[in-house]
Amino acid sequence: MGVFESVVLGLAQGLSEFLPISSSGHLALLEHFFGIDENKVLMFAVLLHGGTLLSILAVYGKDVLKLLVELLDLIKDIFTGKGVRPNKNETRRLGLLILAATVPTAAVGLVLKSVFSSLYGSIMAIGVGLILTGTMMFLTERFRSGGKGVWEMKFSNALFVGLMQAVALCPGVSRSGSTIVGSLLSGLDRKFAVNFAFLISIPTVLGAFVLEAKDAFGEGLAGADAAPVALGMVVAAVSGFVAIKTMIRVVSDGKLYLFSIYTWAVGAAAFVYSLFL
Repeated sequence: MGVFESVVLGLAQGLSEFLPISSSGHLALLEHFFGIDENKVLMFAVLLHGGTLLSILAVYGKDVLKLLVELLDLIKDIFTGKGVRPNKNETRRLGLLILAATVPTAAVGLVLKSVFSSLYGSIMAIGVGLILTGTMMFLTERFRSGGKGVWEMKFSNALFVGLMQAVALCPGVSRSGSTIVGSLLSGLDRKFAVNFAFLISIPTVLGAFVLEAKDAFGEGLAGADAAPVALGMVVAAVSGFVAIKTMIRVVSDGKLYLFSIYTWAVGAAAFVYSLFL
């Protein structure tokens, strides 16, 4: 894998991880057309996840720090007999909502991991997933957005958003698209919806990084040059930062349908291409 492939894959990972166009789908399609065996670039895939994690922290670093401090305070309250106290303050409530959204995603992922993994080699499945992503976003934009913030959002809403995130385990279905759609359908304020969607992506991306790291570090770079791999990671981090900032504006302006057009086009092309394989 040379510099060109590393840069393109890094750009695809960074942009498609946070733009609602499916990072898994785009990476699988690019690896197919570049003739790259995904099993031989596990380390690179892990480092790309690391790059996107850095981009989230660059945007939401202060929020993450506040959540971590509050987590320590929550643990202290539990051990001193004060209990969870979910409404103690805004940060604690947000942290517990994030935790609630993470549970269904993790549960579905653990139970159906092998099923989803078997679909990643299917160009047809990726095409269908992209078309589904575009349709979800297009239909959601037809609904009037709500005005729920941290205090108005219910834990049942968080569980629903988490289930929507689990849907994105299917290849071609966008994680950010699914969670933003779930948040808007739950009646969240548009700005809070996109922020919540990206905050709950942190444990998901971190979990993927940890789960893949064992096999990846055991394999090493599989003969790949370190420089292109490092460059791909940097590109993923920078492009991910740009994508997050872009999505905050796009969702706030109610223009998700623009990505529907793109995912429909790419999904249809992938589906038709798969018929001739």
